Parts: sequence; C-alpha cells; structure tokens
Amino acid sequence: MLKLGFVSAILQDNSFDEVIDFAADNQFQCVEMMCWPGASGDTRRYAGVTHIDVENMDVNAIQKKLSERHIQISGLGYYPNPLDADSQKSEFYIEHIKKIIRACNSLNIPVMNTFIGRNQSLNMDENLVLFKKLWQPIIETAEKEGIKIGIENCPMFFTNDEWPGGKNLAISPAVWDVMFETFPTPLFGLNYDPSHMIFQHMDEIKPIYAYKERLHHIHIKDVKVYKDKLDQVGILANPLQYHSPKLPGLGDVNWRAFFAALTDVRYRGPVVIEVEDKAYEGSEEDVHLAIRQARNYVKQFLG
Repeated sequence: MLKLGFVSAILQDNSFDEVIDFAADNQFQCVEMMCWPGASGDTRRYAGVTHIDVENMDVNAIQKKLSERHIQISGLGYYPNPLDADSQKSEFYIEHIKKIIRACNSLNIPVMNTFIGRNQSLNMDENLVLFKKLWQPIIETAEKEGIKIGIENCPMFFTNDEWPGGKNLAISPAVWDVMFETFPTPLFGLNYDPSHMIFQHMDEIKPIYAYKERLHHIHIKDVKVYKDKLDQVGILANPLQYHSPKLPGLGDVNWRAFFAALTDVRYRGPVVIEVEDKAYEGSEEDVHLAIRQARNYVKQFLG
C-alpha cells in the first residue's frame, strides 16, 4: 500500500548502482534519486548530490538495474532556490528543474521534487508575485510532460547562511493555498515532511487531511525541539539554535497519528526516509545504521 524508501542524498559517496543495491538488500521498495547538476556549486549538507545526471543518462541502463533489483524510483529530487535574487542563478535552477521534469517522463517516474525558492530581499507578498512569474514555465513544462511536482515544505532557514527568512516560501498552509490558487493544476502538489511543521510550532497532522489531493510524495524525518534552548533564545533565533533533525521515533512527530492520517485519506504513494541526524554522521557504518534504524521504526506502521 505504502512504498517505503529513502532519499539517496544520504549515500552521497555511492554510485547509482550501489544505491539501488543497498535499497534492494535492505528491504526497501523505492528511492528518491538526487539529480543536482555537476556544476551546481552548492555545498550545504546533502546538496549537490548526483545519482542521475539527467543531461547524460542512459535510460536503458537505469531501467535495467531497477528491474533486476525490483526497486522503483519514487521521484527525482533537486532542491535549489528558483527565486534567487541573482537572476542568472535563478534562470539556471529553473532550466535544470525543467530538464529533470523531462527526465521523469523519459524514465516513467511520476514526480519531480523541489523547492519554490525565495528572494530574501523581498517580503512574502512580493515573493508570491515573483513566484507566479518565474514558476509559469515550470508548470507549463510539467503539464506538457504529464509529471507531478512535489514541493517540500522546508523553510530552508536554519543558520546565518539562510538569514533572513530562509530560501523557500512553501512553509505553511497559508502559502500553499496561494500556490495552488495561482496554479490550480492537480499536477502541482506537496512533498510533505511533517518535521518542518514541528519546529514552527504547527500541527503536523492536519495538512494530511486538508491537502490529501495534493500529497504527491512524503518525506519521513523527525525533529526534536529542545524547550530549554528555546526558552533561552526564543523563536526568532536561527532555528538550529533550538531544534535538531532526528531519526523517526527520536523526535517530536506523532508518527502513530501521522500514519493513521495517511491511511484515512487513502494515500498510496511513497514514504521516503530522509536522514539528517548529525548523531549518525561519524562514518559510513553510522549512516547505514541510521537508514536501517529508521526503516525498522517506520515498518511497524506499514504491516
């Protein structure tokens, strides 16, 4: 019913074939494959990872490997800032998103996952006007190719590197409503991650019911809010001063209610583990342990 997978970025030093082999050998059904361009220059954690180069891919070889190991690709992922204040960067990001959408069609993959982006020199209303302008060609490409777009609801505001306001608009239901009113096509939806609601002090379960028709892809990641730190620095501090990403079950997401909601709305897509827990970054063994530990916790809800 629900297809369990993981985000390939956590295995950034492995090849495409090695990622697929790891998935098949460890009881997964799918993988979200990262498709950053080689010249992206993005050095933040888990960015810049390329497991499928959409400009130089061998479609037959990819499909052969997937068939041999009985693994699906849940979606192709690329998470830049399409609304970047630097117009050259913005144009580059948008064009690569369009290339990935076309690659999804070539590979028979249903969804491309990304961010809306944010111009940090503009306020929210001004950004939404910019979004309408810059996202029009992306939406047109998705409609032409028949590919869904899953927008992750991550604020992309963690440290001074993303100050002020973060690098992604799609942080709340209020913004999502404007997004979907602007581009009402059912191909435009969410790559929903409940952890991003927690540190914003928002309900992580309600959006599953409210946006059930827009759930194109699901990220499974937990987060821990440290109340003593929050009491010290306040909610206006950089968010990593008072919270940390954790493996599923080690944070504050109500996973029982989360999976109950997914079944209530009859979601039938991928649930993909995203590992960003710094406690498991010491070695390759730690990374593999993190993926398996997250798998073991999540599987209790999958039957």
